[in-house]
Amino acid sequence: MTKEELIAFEEEIAAEFNAGHIRAPVHLYSGNEEAMLEVFRKIHKDDWVLCSWRSHYQCLLKGVPREQVKAEIMAGRSISLCFAEHRIFSSAIVGGVLPIAVGIAMGIKRAGTSERVHCFIGEMTAETGLAHSCMKYSRNHGLPIRFIVEDNGKSVCTDTREVWNSPRLSFEDSGEDFLISYRYKTKYPHAGAGVRVQF
Repeated sequence: MTKEELIAFEEEIAAEFNAGHIRAPVHLYSGNEEAMLEVFRKIHKDDWVLCSWRSHYQCLLKGVPREQVKAEIMAGRSISLCFAEHRIFSSAIVGGVLPIAVGIAMGIKRAGTSERVHCFIGEMTAETGLAHSCMKYSRNHGLPIRFIVEDNGKSVCTDTREVWNSPRLSFEDSGEDFLISYRYKTKYPHAGAGVRVQF
């Protein structure tokens, strides 16, 4: 899938939401297409991908057919897209996928197989105690997992760095091989597409 195809998909979903055809929250990506394409260069078909409530791009890049992703979104499941056959799961619970991702990675290590886990979280989630515990456990046990922090600079409508009164967050420049992050600026609000009631 190309950058242009990813953008076109989100714009299509935004139009459906603003027209009132989706009767549940949606969380849209914008401005991080190149970063996502780069991240997915190291994600293989047999790998596991776990995400938060914003996971349209991950599903598409993991190989879930476009129309299947759209059908789930139209049915109101945008914030909890799960496609077991493609090994991709998401959750609307803040940090909800973190212990699941660690558990899958632990199972892989015990089984001695070659797949990996890629866990996507936002920068505010990355500052939680749960994230720190999961990352520390994964590092200390050498688990086959990679954490990808997607930093759009805000938690819902609040500037993350202002919340913590810190210009630098704990994951930045960590030097850890299993932890990467990227910053991006989105044109969409936290939820919705800018026309209807926001969550």
